[in-house]
Amino acid sequence: MEKNQIDIRIVTSWPKNEIVKLYKAGGWWKDSYSIEGVPQLITGSFAFAVAVDSKSSKTIGMGRVLSDGVSDAYIQDLVVLHEYRGKQVGKRIVKRLVDYCVSKGIQWIGLIAEPESSQFYANLGFTLMKNYSPMLYNPEE
Repeated sequence: MEKNQIDIRIVTSWPKNEIVKLYKAGGWWKDSYSIEGVPQLITGSFAFAVAVDSKSSKTIGMGRVLSDGVSDAYIQDLVVLHEYRGKQVGKRIVKRLVDYCVSKGIQWIGLIAEPESSQFYANLGFTLMKNYSPMLYNPEE
C-alpha cells in the first residue's frame, strides 16, 4: 500500500455509521451510546481526523483532539482498522492532528496511551509525564 493511497482529512462531519464502525473496532462503543450523538462528537472536537483509503473510499482510521483552542490539547480515540495497522496510518493521523494544533498556536499536547501503545507514541515525540497519574471519575467505587 502506497502512502499517497491513504488520505488523512480534518473533517467537521462524516457518515455516522463509519465512525461507529471505528469506535467498535477500538472496543470503545457501548450499546448505550446513540449513533445520533456522532455528529456532536465530531463538531465538539477541536479537530477530528479520518483516514480514507483513496482506492476503495473506505474509512480506515480516525483520531481526535479535545482542546480549549488556546493552551492545551488532548489527543484521543486514535484507531486504525486491524487490516491497515503497521502501514503508518496511525502515525500519519497523529502527525496531522499535532500539526493542526501547532498551526493554531497550541504547544501543550497530551494523551493517555494504553500500556502497549506507549512506544508508538514515544516514536512520535511524546514522553511520559513524570510525577503525574491519569485519573478517571468513577462514582461507583
